[in-house]
Amino acid sequence: MSLFVRGNVTAATPAALVALALITTGCAGERSGPAAPQPGPATSAPGHGHVEGARETAEQQSRLVLNDPATGDTRVLDLITGKAHTVAPAKGTAELTTDGRFGYFHTAAGTRVLDGGAWTVEHGDHVHYYRAAIRDVGRIPAGTGVRVRSDTAVTAVTDADGRAVTYRRAALEKGRIGGSRTVPGTRAGAVVPYAEHLLTLTDDGKGVPRVTAHDRAGGPATVPHATCEEPAGDAVTRRGVVFGCADGALLIGVDGGRFTVERIPYDGEVPAAERATSFRHRAGSDTLTAPAGDRAVWVLDVTERTWTRVETGPVVAANTAGEGAALLVLETDGALHGYDIATGRQIARTKPLLAGEPRVGTGPGGPVVEVDRSRAYVNDPEGGHVYEIDYDDGLRVARTFDLDMEPELMVETGR
Repeated sequence: MSLFVRGNVTAATPAALVALALITTGCAGERSGPAAPQPGPATSAPGHGHVEGARETAEQQSRLVLNDPATGDTRVLDLITGKAHTVAPAKGTAELTTDGRFGYFHTAAGTRVLDGGAWTVEHGDHVHYYRAAIRDVGRIPAGTGVRVRSDTAVTAVTDADGRAVTYRRAALEKGRIGGSRTVPGTRAGAVVPYAEHLLTLTDDGKGVPRVTAHDRAGGPATVPHATCEEPAGDAVTRRGVVFGCADGALLIGVDGGRFTVERIPYDGEVPAAERATSFRHRAGSDTLTAPAGDRAVWVLDVTERTWTRVETGPVVAANTAGEGAALLVLETDGALHGYDIATGRQIARTKPLLAGEPRVGTGPGGPVVEVDRSRAYVNDPEGGHVYEIDYDDGLRVARTFDLDMEPELMVETGR
């Protein structure tokens, strides 16, 4: 595996993130009891997330996985060291997704799995951070149109026809795909591992898709009856799993060891072109964002069970750190804009960051806004840059990474 550092840092590297709690003590008192809502891949697990060859660290090991579908050029940008690692090319990638540790390159020939070599494990009142070697894991047979969702035990893969299988997470962590297990039924949305179960929307051909649950072996589990018309988009939050529907969203959580389902409706009827169909948020946050047509953004506060529509300029990408932070919107002027969610007022703006004219829409590819606990990242494909933004300091550009490839696709791992 080769290294290159063509990226010159234009500002001082920010101070290391403060560790959220002590690492050396406090793990012995692990509590047991009914399954509780889990925040996705960054949750406690046997061994607290450690795998052979990994090194525990005192700070989050954030990395960006970058790809140019036209050439196949692929890099892993280490945000701690500022160095970019060259990995095997992945040409023809239609979409690049992540579950917080692994990058999934969706192509017509299948889905390539890359271990980004960094992950976070929440363990009660403290957090463990790990880093390890970046390595190719293998290829999952299903390719374009596939939705991949994970927790600490299983990775669920749902294809474009609604068929789903699961893979053991432990095998992926050891550098191999391993065998798969079929989830029965036909799905109208992604299968989402959550609270030691698999949640999904099932299309049985008898009407509107309904919420169903299975145990990890594929057996049926009890969940309150709820339907979701025209489902699109999903997200895992600390409050539960969110599925986007024609009339708003469904929130599936756990209370007293039992599943609960709550509907979060829009405030009135929303045209199909302006509904939330894909969600983005900071990992661990309960605040979701989604385009609301071409010139507005939906903000779903899962804690308060409310939707807020923020009028913006033409939307290229949007995200937020949540919990009182600004809404970050990359607009067609090439600048990143910050909006106060409560008032809708623009409160900050960067200089234009993009070399070319970005397209408006929700399809894969092009500039995105990735957000973690202290920074946001914007990729500039045509300019060959990635910008690090301090969203708590007036959207200050903290660092600029110059790359020897066009980062058309970008996801953040280590979360």
